[in-house]
Amino acid sequence: MKLSIVLGAFFPVPPTMGGAVEKVWFALAGQFAARGHEVVVISRQMPTLLREEVADGVKHIRVRGFDAPRSLLWLKVLDFLYSLNARSVLPEADIVVTNTFWLPILLRDQSRGRIYVHVGRYPKGQMRFYKRAARLQAPSKAIADAIKRQVPELAARVSTIPYPAPEPENPMPPTASSRPKMILFVGRVHPEKGVHLLVDAFVSGLRTLFADWKLMIVGPVDTKLGGGGEEYLEQLKGAASTAGERIVFQGPVFDRPSLEKIFRDARIFVYPSLAERGESFGLAPLEAMAHGCAVLVSNLDCFNDFITDGQTGFIFDHRAGDSTLYQKLANMIADPDTLARVADAGRSKSAEYSPDRVAEKFLADFESIVSEPYAERTNR
Repeated sequence: MKLSIVLGAFFPVPPTMGGAVEKVWFALAGQFAARGHEVVVISRQMPTLLREEVADGVKHIRVRGFDAPRSLLWLKVLDFLYSLNARSVLPEADIVVTNTFWLPILLRDQSRGRIYVHVGRYPKGQMRFYKRAARLQAPSKAIADAIKRQVPELAARVSTIPYPAPEPENPMPPTASSRPKMILFVGRVHPEKGVHLLVDAFVSGLRTLFADWKLMIVGPVDTKLGGGGEEYLEQLKGAASTAGERIVFQGPVFDRPSLEKIFRDARIFVYPSLAERGESFGLAPLEAMAHGCAVLVSNLDCFNDFITDGQTGFIFDHRAGDSTLYQKLANMIADPDTLARVADAGRSKSAEYSPDRVAEKFLADFESIVSEPYAERTNR
C-alpha cells in the first residue's frame, strides 16, 4: 500500500521537541516501511532538518509549520495554513492519515488516499465535519465512545487501535525493590496534567511518608511545547520550596536513552491528569509500565484500557484532590510486595502494545478500507 501520514503544524518529525502523536506515528511509519509499504510522512519543517529525505525506508517531506500559540482561535488559523501547505505536497496514495483539524475538510476527493482521521484528542464537536472520512480512529475505547456519541451516524466508521509502547533498548529493567526511592512524572508541565496535585501531596508527606524519597518532574514548561508557562512553574516551585533538592524540576528530556534511564531509576510513576476532556490514551504511563515502574494514574476512562487498579497499575480519584493521591501513594509504599507484583504485571501488559503488534492492527484496518467495494466508498 501507499501510505501518507500528515502530522500537525507544531512539532517536527523525528520528535526532537516531543509530541506523543509525533512519537507514535514516527515509530509506526518505520514499521509500515519495514513491511514493504510505501510511506510518506509530512511534518513541520525545522532549520536542522532537510526539507526532503528518505530515512529507514520512510520518505519525509517537511513544510512550514509554527510554534503553538496560547490562543485556540489562532491555533486553528495556523493549522489551516499548515494544512494548505501539506495538501500542496500530498502524493497519490491509498490511505492518508492525519490528526490535523483542517486537512480532512480540505481533501475534497480520494485522489490523495482514503481519509483516515486519527483522533488524538477528546473530540469537541469537530467530528461532524469529517463525514467524507473513511475512518475515525481512536486510541482508546473512551475516545471511540465519545466520537460515536457526537456522530452516531458514523459509528460504523469508528475503530479503536491503541498507541504502541516504545520498545525499551534494554528489555530487562531493574526490579522495583532495587531502584532508588523516586517518584517520577513525565509529561507536559501544565495545570491540566495535575502536576500541582503531585507536588502538594509530596510536600504534605515530606517528614513522614516521603522522608527518604525524591520527586522528579520531567517535561516542558514552555507554552510552545504545550507547557503551562513560567507562571505555572513558579507556582510549583513555590509550593515545593520546603522540599529543597528533594523535588527536581528536570525540564524536557527528548533523548531516548536519557529518558529510558530516568524511567528505570524511578520506583513509582505518577500521572495525575485532570484533563477529562483532553486525555485520549496515556502514552507516558504505558511507557513507564514498559520500563518496569509501578504506575499510578487518575481516574480517567482512557486509562482503563490497560490499567486495572491493583493489578496492572493503581488508580486514584483525582476529583477528590491531593489528599486521595497522598493516601494512594501511602498504601503503595506500605506494601512493597504488591508494588513489585503490580509493576511486573504492568510490564507484561505493556508487551501487548508493542510497535509490531499495533502496526499490524493499523495495516489490517487500512486494508479493510482499501478493499471496500467502490460503490461503498463513493457513497461516503
